[in-house]
Amino acid sequence: MSTTESASHFNNLEHMHVHEILVNINKEDKTVPDAVEKAIPQIEALVNATVQRLENGGRLFYIGAGTSGRLGIVDASECPPTYGVPHGLVVGIIAGGDGAIRKAVEFAEDDFEQAWKDLAEHQITNQDIVVGIAASGRTPYVIGGLEKCREQGIATGCIVCNAGSRVAQVAEFPVEIVTGPEFVTGSTRMKAGTAQKLALNMLTTATMIRLGRVKGNKMVDMQLSNHKLVNRAVLMVMDELPVSQEEAEKLVAQYGSVREVIKQYQK
Repeated sequence: MSTTESASHFNNLEHMHVHEILVNINKEDKTVPDAVEKAIPQIEALVNATVQRLENGGRLFYIGAGTSGRLGIVDASECPPTYGVPHGLVVGIIAGGDGAIRKAVEFAEDDFEQAWKDLAEHQITNQDIVVGIAASGRTPYVIGGLEKCREQGIATGCIVCNAGSRVAQVAEFPVEIVTGPEFVTGSTRMKAGTAQKLALNMLTTATMIRLGRVKGNKMVDMQLSNHKLVNRAVLMVMDELPVSQEEAEKLVAQYGSVREVIKQYQK
């Protein structure tokens, strides 16, 4: 049995008071960053492979089912507003299609062939990289997709939460974050999901930094899609340039991005 499916360290959960439940969930959650830390060398290898493909015109794809698929979609959807990259640069695909983002699609994860069909709709090529996300490491949808990618010479990675899984075996750049039993036995949306989210944060953040999408420590390419972000952009400009708030507001309104303001000002 995989460790993500093994029995919880706690029993008789229904007899616990709310405070006890929360304390024990938190106790388990505290182990996740340590598990991620052990996988940093693997994450580094995956980041380097991803940067190389994206620098050469490729794209990053995530494939997954259930919670894992949803986490990939969340990460992909946040890249354009955060870093100003095109929407098609990082793509999240979930077993069962977009409807599965909100409502589980029965048996969608059991189809070995569907992931490749889903990827083919995006005209995937060997310039791209595909990362399978699967807490168990044995999801057929993910295994089939990665196997087909390997056959086609497409770079592959994965983020799994068990050691020695089939998904990790078929991935060229595997990331194995062994999170152990869940507080509620088998509920991998908990620790395993947290670990996957942390790894995804690291993957795309490090990749975007290496692609030049961050200046200093600032998101200079973020899309100014609401008042909060416009105000943040104004503060960034004031921090980078010797201008007043009024001048910064005018520059941001004129050029539409922090990077462009700095570029034009420094000409």
